[in-house]
Amino acid sequence: MSTVEANVRPDYDVELQKIADYVLGFTIESSEALDTARHCLMDTMGCGLLALRFPECTKHLGPLVEGTVVPHGARVPGTSFRLDPVKAAWDIGAIIRWLDYNDTWLAAEWGHPSDNLGGILAIADHLSQKRLAQGDSPLAMREVLEAMVMAHEIQGVMALDNSFNRVGLDHVVLVKVASTAVVAKLMGADREQLLSALSHAWVDGQSLRTYRHAPNAGSRKSWAAGDATSRAVRLADIAMRGEMGIPGVLSAPQWGFYDILFSHTNRDLALKPEAERTFSFQREFGSYVMENILFKISFPAEFHAQTACEAAVTLHPQVKDRLDEIDRIELTTHDSAIRIISKEGDLANPADRDHCLQYMTAVPLIFGSLTAEHYEDEFHEANPRIDALRGKMQVVEDEAYSRDYYDPEKRSIANAIQVFFKDGSATEKVEVEYPVGHRRRRAEGIPLLVDKFRRNLATRFPAGRCETIMALCEEQARLERTPVNRFVDLFVI
Repeated sequence: MSTVEANVRPDYDVELQKIADYVLGFTIESSEALDTARHCLMDTMGCGLLALRFPECTKHLGPLVEGTVVPHGARVPGTSFRLDPVKAAWDIGAIIRWLDYNDTWLAAEWGHPSDNLGGILAIADHLSQKRLAQGDSPLAMREVLEAMVMAHEIQGVMALDNSFNRVGLDHVVLVKVASTAVVAKLMGADREQLLSALSHAWVDGQSLRTYRHAPNAGSRKSWAAGDATSRAVRLADIAMRGEMGIPGVLSAPQWGFYDILFSHTNRDLALKPEAERTFSFQREFGSYVMENILFKISFPAEFHAQTACEAAVTLHPQVKDRLDEIDRIELTTHDSAIRIISKEGDLANPADRDHCLQYMTAVPLIFGSLTAEHYEDEFHEANPRIDALRGKMQVVEDEAYSRDYYDPEKRSIANAIQVFFKDGSATEKVEVEYPVGHRRRRAEGIPLLVDKFRRNLATRFPAGRCETIMALCEEQARLERTPVNRFVDLFVI
């Protein structure tokens, strides 16, 4: 038995090199991706503004030390805060994610790629102001849109085949990695600096999913992505200062990510051959994810329930006057929804409720709509009919729904609802296969997404400012050439 270790420093893991080479070398030419990124920017900014209505969110915002003045500080949209880029990324990321209303990507892993805008916008705003002060040109919004496309692609492509949730890790690990890559590029990183930054993102040790699941679901899930994108800014800064990387962070025997966090923590994975415990890439990095991103347009709800909410709204006129006559409600869904959001028993807080399939179905069946306010304690306590209806729900899996969910040519998120009454009658079974935010419903969805943005702007700004922002955001070429600092100016209170 050897008593010494071979100290031969390896090359960077090939997975890190794939990401670095994509970020530094790929040219985004897809007009569809850039147009979708523009709509994604609008929607993401609007989600952040809407969250500012909720004190549980705003209590987290602002400088760590009150009264801190930061030269060229990054601004937090909808506020007067001017912060260092690390804390600004945290705040922007937190408001974006707070209401569970921004975009979604569903595959072996789940997530919300627009969470990366926290780090992207914070560093782009800071750098633009700094460059202007030095007499240089600021970054343009085209660079923000390109960074969004790339962050979406890194997070989304890695999520296609690699399930972090099955080994108990939260999907925000991919936010940290994607944000680190694109933020480092915006900061001017060369290949070695970018690889170093990425290696530190992986070596961090990653968040557990505990705060997303019963019986521990709580509000950390609303700021976890902000924390991840903020950490990315910090790690990119560390690398830009010349910090050495950890080349074998993924593959090092015994000490690497694969051996520590991606294999024996899960009994089934531990039985697989070593080659199957490494990351799988279903496709090369390009612009696929942004082009196929899922928007949450109608409901601030966990995405696996979006089509259930839509079906419930359809059934509302048929059941609203017969709630006391309901015998049972059959919810037909897919396996991921069952694994993540099917719950019974008491729901402790708003974060618990917006991740409960039964709650998100009951509210629109009763009221015909579902808004962020419907998750609040006061609303829940005032409406005992919600829990009464939850108690009558039976959740069953349709294996065809589950197959189509994973099929790369379909990526459906199907749910169906049928209500049965005590007299033996029943509603029709209402099935919704694709939510309005799906690529297959883009023509229908984009006008609704623009209306959502307009409504969210109006929660924070006077009419004139809203119209100025809308006019800019609706013109692709004009938005792309707008300096980042000028864009952010429009969102400052």
